[in-house]
Amino acid sequence: MIEPAFYSKKMTNKSKLSGAVLYVSLLAFISFVIYILYINLEVLYTAHDRSEFIFGAPFFHTLMSKPFGLMQYVGAWLTQLCYRPSLGASVLMVIWTLIFCVGAKAFRLQGSASALMLLPVACLLTSVVDLGYWVYIYPVRGYWFSQSVGYLAMLLLLWAARCTPRKWQLVWYLLGVCTYPVLGWFALLFVLCLIFTGKITWREVLGIILLFFTASVWHTQFYTNLRADDVVLAGLPRFVTPIDKSENLSIPFWVLGAVSLLIPLCREYLDRSKLKWLVPVLCAVAGIGFTSSLMYYDQNYINEMRMVRYASNDNWKGVLHLAEENENPTSTMVFLQNIALMNEGDLLDRAFKLGNHSVDINTPDTLHVSLLDIASPLVYYNYGMINEAIRLNFENAIQAGFSPFYLKMLTRCALAVGDQKLVERYTTLLHHLPFYGDWQPAPVTENVKDLMKCYSDELTGVEDSESYLVNGISLWYDVDSKVASEQALLYAMLRCDSRRFWTSLRQYVKFHLDEQFPVHAQEAYILFMDKAPEDKRMMLPVEQSVYERYKQFWAKLEKVAKPGMTLDKVGEDMREEFGDTFWWYNIFGRKPLNLHGKIGHEIHA
Repeated sequence: MIEPAFYSKKMTNKSKLSGAVLYVSLLAFISFVIYILYINLEVLYTAHDRSEFIFGAPFFHTLMSKPFGLMQYVGAWLTQLCYRPSLGASVLMVIWTLIFCVGAKAFRLQGSASALMLLPVACLLTSVVDLGYWVYIYPVRGYWFSQSVGYLAMLLLLWAARCTPRKWQLVWYLLGVCTYPVLGWFALLFVLCLIFTGKITWREVLGIILLFFTASVWHTQFYTNLRADDVVLAGLPRFVTPIDKSENLSIPFWVLGAVSLLIPLCREYLDRSKLKWLVPVLCAVAGIGFTSSLMYYDQNYINEMRMVRYASNDNWKGVLHLAEENENPTSTMVFLQNIALMNEGDLLDRAFKLGNHSVDINTPDTLHVSLLDIASPLVYYNYGMINEAIRLNFENAIQAGFSPFYLKMLTRCALAVGDQKLVERYTTLLHHLPFYGDWQPAPVTENVKDLMKCYSDELTGVEDSESYLVNGISLWYDVDSKVASEQALLYAMLRCDSRRFWTSLRQYVKFHLDEQFPVHAQEAYILFMDKAPEDKRMMLPVEQSVYERYKQFWAKLEKVAKPGMTLDKVGEDMREEFGDTFWWYNIFGRKPLNLHGKIGHEIHA
């Protein structure tokens, strides 16, 4: 009588231990998911801002003309909830919670074995946070939610199929074939999971045959306008453009499919294993490790998104606050910072103090992304180049979709040129989106109006927006405008072009006679006078403190620069003390540069 009681107590203790391990593992994984979504809230907002959803039958029928279209439509609508990033993150967590619960029922996972469903959730989480700069150019509608919704629908079908007698299995195979236009590759995954959950019989053999013929039947009968491989794996995200391709971003979906097929096999093994109480720990660690290894996170990437959002809302103080906190901005951030200074004032007193030396975008693959893809319509609009802004809006929207970002910019451009009919058309499209019911474009600022009058806004079709902007704006020295004269002087300095500097400076002084000579303009004046005194065009007083610092700069440079040192190394040594000056930018912030016999990347005496 003692032994049964002893074993009963031992089994109870094991059960309690197993339950405790399961709950702790789930809590750890949930905490990880919340943290990852929290640090990517700005990514979710950008996902909504760059994701197309057009209310009306044409957009719906366009998506429904392809397999998996309904999931994309649902996903595109749900993505618009990310206007409130915390709401979008909450919806994702609800969907993943349902996936965990429904998956445990569908695969008949009990106790510790239910932790296996953490692995599909980890795959879906990874797919949301590993995109990186693809978020700006990826054309698939509803990507951030469609895969999670499609997988949940597949699990619901699998749960229903396993709740019916086995003799009805063939009916579910046929249903899987019929749901192919809705579920795409998840319909094929459903049939495979149904096969793997039981012993192979004639029904499973017939299911396999149906599986192989499903895609070909749908292709030849309904989707002849698509390539065969687009139909076989319809809805499976693939990241390919005419010039870029990424295989790594498809990894979470291949792993999701493989894990879904392995779960039934693992369940049978776990039922006989004595160490199944360790499964929750292993699954939580594997899920966290998988997401951490593939997730893309870069602070410039997040700050860039936040700065674009602030600039889109004319929140120039927010833009400058970010610029002050960031020591290594991207070129997009530099342009937006200079536009913010144009609107807030002190452009030529703060531009180089905040930094005009941009760093390259950090991308883990070969993706080519620049200002052109990230914020070029916004930048062109604020410089009064409305026709160029409209052109870039349409070119980018045709590739990536008429998302809220492009619709808002098109509305502002239409308002700037006085086309009220277009304003009403674009705002009507926006008013059908969640949270945009009362949206109206901000009034056109005086700076934009002034710059629009300065020159002929001709379409160029230039693809390198960054160099085009710097070169083009530096030529505004012959425009009779106070705002334009300030911009021309700054961009002549950014070009380190002494000829344009002198012409721009003369025009600047003409419009700023009673104002103080800006610090950065003094720095450029001293440098260009020193480099080529015979080319001086005018005499202006400079502050003694600025001139003394100029002499300190060259003394420090002669002391720091040694034969064989790279230009970057010298620049880093000089940056802490002089990185806020035009002199530092002129020598170290612009490349390629030929200084003191620089050959390749070395400085020689």
